[in-house]
Amino acid sequence: MNLILFGPPGSGKGTQSALLIERMQMKQISTGDLFRAAIKNGTPLGKEAKGYLDAGKLVPDSVTIGLVEEELNKLNGQGFILDGFPRNVVQAEALGGLLKTLGLKVDYTTFLEVPTSLLLGRLTGRRVCKNCGTVYHIESKPSKVEGVCDVCGGQVVQRPDDKEEVISTRLEAYEQSTRPLKDYYKAKGNYVELDGTGTSEEVYARLAKAVQVKR
Repeated sequence: MNLILFGPPGSGKGTQSALLIERMQMKQISTGDLFRAAIKNGTPLGKEAKGYLDAGKLVPDSVTIGLVEEELNKLNGQGFILDGFPRNVVQAEALGGLLKTLGLKVDYTTFLEVPTSLLLGRLTGRRVCKNCGTVYHIESKPSKVEGVCDVCGGQVVQRPDDKEEVISTRLEAYEQSTRPLKDYYKAKGNYVELDGTGTSEEVYARLAKAVQVKR
């Protein structure tokens, strides 16, 4: 099973990907994670990406697609989830050509719909471990000790792109670039739109039913 999972920032793509990885042994391909790893390692690409991400802007398509191609080449037959990629129609068309070249296909394209008012609360309250990347939320999933990761003891912080002044820029960029993907993938078939509100298990139950995987 191969899926594209997309929706606005804060819609829960990462949470649902984590559940699919745990229950379906799928491989998550998240451009955000790829960029953050590059930033942490101080690579030239990481330094370039950091400037865009800190300002709430999207990383150029050519860089993003190159990173995704590297990950797809590592699959060895494992099912994958493209989490938050593609972000626009240009990337979707490039991805389609890349998948064809690699002999791969996407079974379902799933969109998580969440009201803007909920997105703001989810994003401003999100916290991430600087060391291992574990995600927390100050209301729904706080760490046991404030500022300290439950998993590795690393420092838990708010990402620069989750600050309120940056979030509005992220959502505006999303509206301009990503919303047209809905029409693009509807025309391709196998498009599923899901209510992304409620608990993670409630959303997963909807997702599992829609794409016919185990709950």
